[in-house]
Amino acid sequence: MARSAPRTDTYAARYRKAVQRARVALRRSAVDYFRGDGSDWIALVGLFLTIPAIMLATIATPVWCAPEALVLPIVAGGLVLRPASLLGLYAAAAAALIVESAALGPYTEGAARVTPGTVLVVAAGGLFGLLIAQFRARVGVPWRRGGTMLFDLRERIRAQSALPPLPKGWHREMALRPAGGQSFSGDFVVAARTNGGRTLEAVLTDVSGKGMDAGSRALLLSGAFGGLLGSLPPHGFLPAANGYLLRQDWDEGFATSIHLVLDLDSGDYELLSAGHLPALQLHAGTGRWEEKSGDGPLLGVYDGAEFHPVKGTLRPGDVLMLFTDGLVEAADRDIAEGIDRLTGEADRYVTAGFRGAAWHLIEACAKDVNDDRALLLISREA
Repeated sequence: MARSAPRTDTYAARYRKAVQRARVALRRSAVDYFRGDGSDWIALVGLFLTIPAIMLATIATPVWCAPEALVLPIVAGGLVLRPASLLGLYAAAAAALIVESAALGPYTEGAARVTPGTVLVVAAGGLFGLLIAQFRARVGVPWRRGGTMLFDLRERIRAQSALPPLPKGWHREMALRPAGGQSFSGDFVVAARTNGGRTLEAVLTDVSGKGMDAGSRALLLSGAFGGLLGSLPPHGFLPAANGYLLRQDWDEGFATSIHLVLDLDSGDYELLSAGHLPALQLHAGTGRWEEKSGDGPLLGVYDGAEFHPVKGTLRPGDVLMLFTDGLVEAADRDIAEGIDRLTGEADRYVTAGFRGAAWHLIEACAKDVNDDRALLLISREA
């Protein structure tokens, strides 16, 4: 007759399994919480435990741990808890204030006691935390994910603005500087190699507004424009973009845009403009800059708009610059003066080459301008 396994082994195995299940559940709860998908009970328990600790420290040494210290877990709760859980934390803080008041005695008998000012400070902190929690609940984005989401949006805009590599003999670069040193901009670029890689299509767009105000619309438009680019014939892009903007029905629904269609074999190009500033071409043979601008209205103004191209050719040594108005327009000068300043600064790079010049040109021409600035530079090497 076979012997059964000792009961101690069964108990030990069950204990190990229970511990393992508890560890997995705790880890999943922690991961879900920090992702913003799980319950907030971990933070609620932690903050609940800090309230009696603060209360006991206040009673023991009220000079070093003032009764107003209860505002700390209340404000922290506003950042991490849901409004329903936050009310429970407030009830615990109110109870702790009552206990501290009873233990320390009337505030008229000396310092380091619960005064009416203490109650007002804690109540103000509670109101502030509740407003934060209600705002997060209304937006639907936990505080732990808010910064991550904004970072992700910024990186998506940058990824969509990345320029494709060009064949040997060509150089391209793009610099973008949002208004006020922010991370979001109303200027963006979408670009793609089409026609079997023979053609470069690039679109520089300036959305109405600036900085954070225009960043969300720029993200939406950059995704839509990136989908349209290459999916339509070059002359059909701006009409399609114009129709898309009209369908959005935004209060500030207009944008300027310039569309470059460049043949990388011959250097021939077309520029189609939607109310955008002219491009600038440096002719290596003469050393002169020429303005190149198509004819067309702003995007999102009226339906049925027509956009007429202007043609040109980039020969070896030539440079083409596309830019937004923040680079050349300011309150103390008009656009013509800004363009003259830009070409004057760009002349310094004619001899040494334009590699790395885009960012330096923005710094030299519009460093402290409170507007979004973007510069797309394409050169054909000699």
